[in-house]
Amino acid sequence: MNPIAMKGGFTDAPVQSAQNFRALLSALSQPGTLVEMAGAEPPAPLSPAAGAAALVLFDGTTPVHLAGRLDTPDLRDWITFHTGAPLVAAEQAMFALGHWDDLQPVTRFAIGTPEYPDRAATLIVEMPDLTPDGATLRGPGIDGEATLSLPETRAFQMNRALFPLGFDTYLTAGNRIAGLPRSTLVEAV
Repeated sequence: MNPIAMKGGFTDAPVQSAQNFRALLSALSQPGTLVEMAGAEPPAPLSPAAGAAALVLFDGTTPVHLAGRLDTPDLRDWITFHTGAPLVAAEQAMFALGHWDDLQPVTRFAIGTPEYPDRAATLIVEMPDLTPDGATLRGPGIDGEATLSLPETRAFQMNRALFPLGFDTYLTAGNRIAGLPRSTLVEAV
């Protein structure tokens, strides 16, 4: 195993896991809110926010797909060493990490079933930048409306039309993360 894989995890796992778990919950329960993540230093090109999310969300029972530019030997080893998560094809993933264009088509990811809508995939999308402007968001957890820079709007609108099915999304850039659950209404700029 590459020595890089053994570095960059949480230095105080119980505390940092709890803090980042709370940040993930805040991001998804308040769509469009930018939240800081801390404590992870994954190999490039994964952002610290996406790395922290991986350390909190992944374990030996959560199949993960690394898409495109993130499917590197260093990241494969890092995720395996720190989380034990099995790496799988997109169609089998509970979590998928990648840049938006590398995750296409997003229709290949699980959206749950009417009996088990919780069996949907969660996408962790690496963004070049994440800002509180762009598409308008409305729905649960949003007081009136919010805005968020999205890689596109149509796919999220189509995802919302599937509700209660559909995938949930975290968007990351640097040490910031924002959540976009399937229940959010997305309107173009």
